Amino acid sequence: MNGNFLEFAKLCINNGLLSTIYNVWPNPWDPIVWKMIGSFMIFELFLQRCMPGKEFKATITAGGNVPVYKANGMASYVTTILTLLVLTYMDIIRPALVYDKMGEIISSMNVFALSFCTMLLIKGHVAPTNSDSGSNGNIVIDFYWGMELMPRIFGFDVKMFTNCRSGMMFWAVGIICFAHKNMELNDGVLNIGMAVNVTLQLIYITKFFYWEMGYMCSMDIQHDRAGYYICWGCLVWVPSVYTSHSFYLAGHAPEISPLTAAAIFVFGVAMVWINYDSDNQRYVFRQSGGECIIWGRKPNKIIAEYTTANGEIKKSLLLLDGWWKISRHFHYMPEILASLCWGLPALNTAVVGPYFYTFYLTILLVDRAFRDDDRCRRKYGKYWDKYCAEVPNLIVPYVL
Repeated sequence: MNGNFLEFAKLCINNGLLSTIYNVWPNPWDPIVWKMIGSFMIFELFLQRCMPGKEFKATITAGGNVPVYKANGMASYVTTILTLLVLTYMDIIRPALVYDKMGEIISSMNVFALSFCTMLLIKGHVAPTNSDSGSNGNIVIDFYWGMELMPRIFGFDVKMFTNCRSGMMFWAVGIICFAHKNMELNDGVLNIGMAVNVTLQLIYITKFFYWEMGYMCSMDIQHDRAGYYICWGCLVWVPSVYTSHSFYLAGHAPEISPLTAAAIFVFGVAMVWINYDSDNQRYVFRQSGGECIIWGRKPNKIIAEYTTANGEIKKSLLLLDGWWKISRHFHYMPEILASLCWGLPALNTAVVGPYFYTFYLTILLVDRAFRDDDRCRRKYGKYWDKYCAEVPNLIVPYVL
């Protein structure tokens, strides 16, 4: 259907939704695919455990626990990419096979992810890792949202593996493989639009792994439990949807002028940098206890008190300067605009397909902004009201 969602909709109307899905659903039991998945996961687990890194203590949880991680994400990321390039250069692997088998990979990962989430549900009931766990009283909700906040299995942090070393790492590996397919289809020449698409994403992903310990203090890790919502999302949704524009461009990239490519690239890099700088401002602010310099001066802040689940009174600092003076979730704005740049090399060659990720990301981040605001209001009470009075915009100034 060449990335055309309208064609898929017509097919569903003519043949029925379930019949269409049944007819197009790839085989989830391809042994070659399971070998690819297994090799990738074992390699990433090895790097997560064995790659050296400093100890990092994340933000204290609502249950009073302090998660401890090994900060080796960047080293693992660089090692993964170099390994892929070396194996390709030595003709040991053919990266384009990932493109050829992408349907089977996603189908198989559905099987793995659903089984994995079921195991997490059982573990949460019989052997929770710490006090940041518990049942919602409904097995369906427990499966969907998860039982544990930060489960560990054989010493491996589950969310670091699913979110970072599986989902985000495949994002990088997958788009490089798709670029290789594009070169196969174009007599060894990489389309300029494909090059812009992949390079911008690799810059973004490199930023992510450089800042990985900051992510381990984010809402995904600190507040969303490890269930279907997070784990299936990172094991299946991220590899399929986050790479969708690159998958489309691998076989359908139109010719664009060098000037157009340069404009998209420069704007995309600017958005990735602003996204990183805003995240880093808050991270440095928190790690330094507010004793830092932001935009040339010591930042304004609110000292907010809150009570943990075990009754302890704690304090947090709320940043009132830099990018965070513009809106309470300013960093979402450049992230959405950066994602738009990944689809722009497709121009208007397909309906929705290359831009689906941007539509999805906008909905996801707006929802997350409202959820985070609600959580902070319940956590900080009057202090959050004071913060909102100082920073009245949620994401986009004068709009939302």
